[in-house]
Amino acid sequence: MKIRLTKLRQICGSYILILMGILSAGMGVKGFLLSSRFIDGGVTGISMLIAEITGAPLSILIFVINIPFLLLGYKRLGMSFAVKSMASIAGLSLCLALVQFPDVTHDKLLTAVFGGFFIGVGIGLAIKGGAVLDGTEIAALLLSKQTQLLKVSDVILLLNVIIFTMALFFLGVESALYSILTYLSASKMVDFILNGIEQYTGITVVSIKGEAIRSAITKMGRGVTVYEGKSGYGKDGHVNDTRDIIFTVATRFEIPAIKRAILNIDPAAFIVQHSVDDTTGGLIKRKGLH
Repeated sequence: MKIRLTKLRQICGSYILILMGILSAGMGVKGFLLSSRFIDGGVTGISMLIAEITGAPLSILIFVINIPFLLLGYKRLGMSFAVKSMASIAGLSLCLALVQFPDVTHDKLLTAVFGGFFIGVGIGLAIKGGAVLDGTEIAALLLSKQTQLLKVSDVILLLNVIIFTMALFFLGVESALYSILTYLSASKMVDFILNGIEQYTGITVVSIKGEAIRSAITKMGRGVTVYEGKSGYGKDGHVNDTRDIIFTVATRFEIPAIKRAILNIDPAAFIVQHSVDDTTGGLIKRKGLH
């Protein structure tokens, strides 16, 4: 019973996030972009561009153009994802068709920035809820698998270059440039929603004083994983001895203090940092870090 209740809460929570995402994206499109003839990137941008050129209803275009991507998503990512995404995009279409949003401002810079802001928040919340409001990411994933030469981000960038080039011809230079600003604003907000202000960073430390460094990081409240490795050929020359490799995860705000502690113990320590999208489980202390 308890497991069922927890699962029900998770399902309700995901659909609440999706609903909030739909309303936010609808606000971005109808409350800011449409009156100024700006577009976003992706399928939403394609739909807005076609609606501007042909006069077809935007709400119908967004749903219809996303259908092929949802079918591809069903084959690649499964039924649950496809159903949630179908419901999300249908909800966005209904929101654009039925919900009235105020035309907030006619200032072009504010329109571009805050239109992208609300759309980015909407997309990010929908992704957190386990769905998408735009099929571009699905297409990019499949194309990157097909070509083996391009990353997902490269494919998304290429698709949006094509979209904004078309906007240049059909909407004019100024609208196209402001539309690019809208897309950049939306992208930043998606990253912020998904990664948060406390974006995680993985820190790997190789040092002959591994135990002292492990102890210092632990005392700072961070979880630590210790690997046993061997030194290769580097600044110390060819030395085939055993060394501890320390790994921990921290937020960007905590990195300076951790690095100072490491370098105070061993100024010659080799430190590698890399971004971490998210963490789950692990040792939880103070701020819920690994």
